[in-house]
Amino acid sequence: GISGLSLFMGFFSAGTFVVWGSIAYSYGVTAIVIQLTMAVAGFVVGTMIAPKWQRTGALTAAEYITENFGAGTQKAYTYIFLVVSVFTSGAFLYPVAKILEVAVGIPLTWSILALGFFCIIYTSLGGLRGVMVTDVLQFVILFSAVIIAVPLSFSKIGGVAALLENAPQGFFDCFRGEYSPWFIFAFCLYNAVFIGGNWSYVQRYTSVSTPSRARKVGWLFGGLYLISPILWMLPPMIYRILNPELAGLENENAYLLMCKAALPQGLLGLMLGGMVFATASSLNGSLNISAGVLTNDIYKSLCPDASDRRLILVARVSTIFFGLLAI
Repeated sequence: GISGLSLFMGFFSAGTFVVWGSIAYSYGVTAIVIQLTMAVAGFVVGTMIAPKWQRTGALTAAEYITENFGAGTQKAYTYIFLVVSVFTSGAFLYPVAKILEVAVGIPLTWSILALGFFCIIYTSLGGLRGVMVTDVLQFVILFSAVIIAVPLSFSKIGGVAALLENAPQGFFDCFRGEYSPWFIFAFCLYNAVFIGGNWSYVQRYTSVSTPSRARKVGWLFGGLYLISPILWMLPPMIYRILNPELAGLENENAYLLMCKAALPQGLLGLMLGGMVFATASSLNGSLNISAGVLTNDIYKSLCPDASDRRLILVARVSTIFFGLLAI
């Protein structure tokens, strides 16, 4: 259960509310359909891929690649992965900093610095176990706030009937604009490859004790993504009725503006906390795997006799290093 929730929270970030929220505001139900591809991908990965990863017993992706494709391929993978991970880690910081800027007026730069240093500290101290355990707490907090936000948002416009009556033409179409059936199919395939092959997520399958449990990790992820897109996308869709005037990149703020209009301040704070820590989860997972690759695949090969204490120290220093680069 912990690994499944951790996979879900690791895949999810504040970008869900910023990016997908803007699509929900502009296109309506299409945003929900796009995210349901993640549910399909979760069931496919859980059924076909996750158990096979668990059976490998590999500690890192590089270890698996070395055994199957040789040391040369492993080195190329390791260096490419470390470079790319710096940018993906940095990309996790932007949307949540953007949310804090809109909600409470903290400048973007200061938000990035504060969040980045916070993530560095608790990832370097807690490792993967710390990341996974806090994911569960974040899941409970965020979903509690999201579930409450939906009826309060509806109350602002006069209920479900007001959304159905006042929505713009095509708002309930499954496919709109560039989001065609072919896009949905391709995005489903992409998500299956991403969830099944990105080592940040593969760790969740290899950290459990049996292939059966690895399968359930993927299934839990898929099940949660059958429900959550509807809850997430309704507030920005409702905000389209409340205020249809957002233009350009302003629609990225639709979800948060709806929450500011509908939620009391205490609940809005709970929502912001959930978004911040959910995004921190994605960043923490990325930092943890980068530090693991540097420690196990580079340092350990150079110093095979290094003690466990030395390896832990190297992992923590690596976490700090990659965290600073991400910031």
